[in-house]
Amino acid sequence: MLLKAIDKGTGPTRVFIGGVHGKEGLTTLNPIKLLNEDDVKDGKLFLYNYGESKYISTLDPFYYQSTMGEKILNIVKTHKPDIYVELHCYKLESYHKLVDMERKEKVGVPPLIELEYNVLLSSVAPYLRTKVFRKNDICITLELPCKPEKKSVGVYVEVMKIIAGSNNRAEIEDKLRVKYPSQVIKAQKYAAEFFGGYPAF
Repeated sequence: MLLKAIDKGTGPTRVFIGGVHGKEGLTTLNPIKLLNEDDVKDGKLFLYNYGESKYISTLDPFYYQSTMGEKILNIVKTHKPDIYVELHCYKLESYHKLVDMERKEKVGVPPLIELEYNVLLSSVAPYLRTKVFRKNDICITLELPCKPEKKSVGVYVEVMKIIAGSNNRAEIEDKLRVKYPSQVIKAQKYAAEFFGGYPAF
């Protein structure tokens, strides 16, 4: 459901969504609530979070035919965001599978990239990125452990605030590059290899 809508007039439209599947919304709710009006300079920010739903991987083509998948598609069609962020959480025992350098061969998508304290970054599911969004839209997946430590939540929220306060890809990359230079380079590399002419995120 829509938790908050921030409207600062002309500028990019941003949509952040937590609780995309399973019980993730129980973890993403509190970090999302930490974003506020001061985090947005201009443009709009719509903050959504959903409770428990059936777990279907967003990599599964049938996900977007599910009730939750259809909600995601409707939100995107309604707001037509320039910047879209999916907020997820994961079980710590899945960490190595998510960052596995052979993930592309095993699962069909590049590995997620750790920023720090087990907070992971990647693009969104290929179907959403290539079939629903425009090529120059910014599409980011952020993950933290479902039972996060305080430091993990801090990084998660800091990255959300960076994105909320940026107007374009260059701003986001420049701000992230200050603390995570190698991770930004890696994200650009993965996008070029996987999506071809698509930019990172």
